[in-house]
Amino acid sequence: MTSAAATASPVQTRLQGDVLVVRIDNPPVNALGAAVRQGLRDAIGEAESRADVQAVLIVGEGKAFIAGADIREFGKPPVEPSLPEVCQRIESCGKRVVAAIHGAALGGGLEVALAAHYRVALPGAQLGLPEVNLGLLPGAGGTQRAPRLMGVKPAAEMMLSGKPLSAKAALAAGLVDRLVDGSDAVAAGLACVQELQAAQAPLRRTRDVAIADKAAALAELDALAADTAKKSRGLFSPQKIVECVRNAVELPFDEGMQRERAAFMECLASPQRAGLIHAFFAEREVAKVPEAKAAAPRPITSIAVIGGGTMGAGITVSALDAGLPVTMIERDDASLARGRAHVEKVYDGLVAKGRMTADAKAAVMARYIGSTRYEDIAAADLVIEAVFEDLEVKKAVFRELDRVCKPGAVLATNTSYLDIDAIAAATQRPQDVIGLHFFSPANIMRLLEIVVPAKVSADVVATAFALARTMKKVPVRAGVCDGFIGNRILAVYKQAADYLMEDGASPYEIDAAVRGFGYPMGPFQVTDLAGGDIGWATRKRRAATRDPNARYVEIADRICERGWFGQKTGRGFYLYPEGARTGQPDPEVLAIVDAERAKKGVVPRSFTPEEIMRRYLAAMVNEGAKVVEEGIALRPLDVDVTFLSGYGFPRFRGGPMHYADTVGLPKILADIREFAQEDPLFWTPAPLLEKLVAEGRDFGSLNRAAAETH
Repeated sequence: MTSAAATASPVQTRLQGDVLVVRIDNPPVNALGAAVRQGLRDAIGEAESRADVQAVLIVGEGKAFIAGADIREFGKPPVEPSLPEVCQRIESCGKRVVAAIHGAALGGGLEVALAAHYRVALPGAQLGLPEVNLGLLPGAGGTQRAPRLMGVKPAAEMMLSGKPLSAKAALAAGLVDRLVDGSDAVAAGLACVQELQAAQAPLRRTRDVAIADKAAALAELDALAADTAKKSRGLFSPQKIVECVRNAVELPFDEGMQRERAAFMECLASPQRAGLIHAFFAEREVAKVPEAKAAAPRPITSIAVIGGGTMGAGITVSALDAGLPVTMIERDDASLARGRAHVEKVYDGLVAKGRMTADAKAAVMARYIGSTRYEDIAAADLVIEAVFEDLEVKKAVFRELDRVCKPGAVLATNTSYLDIDAIAAATQRPQDVIGLHFFSPANIMRLLEIVVPAKVSADVVATAFALARTMKKVPVRAGVCDGFIGNRILAVYKQAADYLMEDGASPYEIDAAVRGFGYPMGPFQVTDLAGGDIGWATRKRRAATRDPNARYVEIADRICERGWFGQKTGRGFYLYPEGARTGQPDPEVLAIVDAERAKKGVVPRSFTPEEIMRRYLAAMVNEGAKVVEEGIALRPLDVDVTFLSGYGFPRFRGGPMHYADTVGLPKILADIREFAQEDPLFWTPAPLLEKLVAEGRDFGSLNRAAAETH
């Protein structure tokens, strides 16, 4: 492939001296689509066929070396050449091949580099094999070559974590041969090639590197396999990664490659892979909202937070971590001191773990100001209210903000349930008022529900999405209703769990079934962690408007009446002796459950874990369909991302709406109709669900239709 012939290809070649420089130019991240693979194969062929070429240098244009495979090709018919073939061609080349890495060399990108004979990295390079995050494993020799270069256990751990290594860490691990200063990958690579040529360095093929002390390596893998089985909770690809690395130790290279490819294809066919890919794309799609397209965000250079409790402090830490100055407002000096202590506790924890220096903490805290005077936030660009969950209290705060804040300041409420239109109406500037529903702990949880009231300006919504990016949050646009997307749906499937409990399943059986599905915790464990008093207050607030014909389970109320609010009081649905974080079943709770059943005349029946999950998920999906139909969520994928990022829904299942598609909407609807024979009021099928089933469509069709209108 000559330079002239290569002009249409995303892979360009140019002879510099006796070195064929191979440039990959496939914006934005040089993904390894079919044309790139063909170009790389042809470039190696060109090098081998030309007498004037003595060596090959592979570099990436733009911001990355190669940031991975083109995952849009997954699930489509394969196009030759495959990446394993390309990597084999690079490694087998009879002329010295050097990869000069800048930016990201991830997944297939790193596998290309591993197939080169030498690797040089610039300071900002990031090297990793993150396939596990998509339910896959490295399928082009990563599981065979990485252990040969960096050792068996470190290679397996890198693949299992999915986290990249910095250039410096990659050098220490043996993944790269040299670090070079500067920003020009071509110049750095050519200098390296010239040195290798002068030294007559051998063609060092990674496949030929021997793994030292195989017995010790296999013992380490055994321990890692046991640990992975415990941590990965039913995930398919992590165990396959360990298996492939074991093959690298025990089998000849070519046989290990064959086994790797077979395992890769198994992962590719797995529903887990489909769920993880859906999650990956859905998290990128949620930011595509009409307001962000219609308006530019307002500039945000300073933030104020009203309230220094757990939530206010977490939001403050999120803003400080994003590099923003923050003023915290509290009602008195004692409350303000507590608020600052909450913030400092987070950074003190990082210092204690060696993840932050005392000087770095001091630099962050220099951007923090505490005050008891609203006047001190007059110049803030954005204010986030995080006070007690009471409508009148929040309205009073917003009247103060209306009084002191500059024109154009964004006024945000962190309410979990309350009517933001009513809060906005307490001001003279409803166009500036928006909901920013953070999840606790706000500095750790990724989800940010951006709740859009009726009168808010488009640029305020765009500002909220820009802030989410700055804070490294996953934003989901929600409409105004009681509980928005997440808490509204949560209230319904928690009701389903309560009904199951009253009908015969113990809270411990329900939690175990939900964990077995892939959640980290069951609903009653979550109640104990959050504090049972929070849900109790919500139930009391809703009591006046509750349908008198609706079934109401009082077990949680009986537990709260005893002052058992969960972990913070030492008991809730579970017992927490001496401050234990993991609860123990409580016979007294079971006695309360029995008494409530007897009072209602319920004859308890048993439920299998599968029967528990059918009801739990049917309630979740049915309410999710109503939320989409009402426009509270723009698309089914917004519901998915909400539950993946904020509610512990197992990522490998893709979210509740994607999961419903995999089960089949006719099956979900049939379950709902079956359960409706017991309780037709609660189990009323969502009209959208009925419509989709009647038309032979699924939730994915709504996501695709929405994407086409962007």
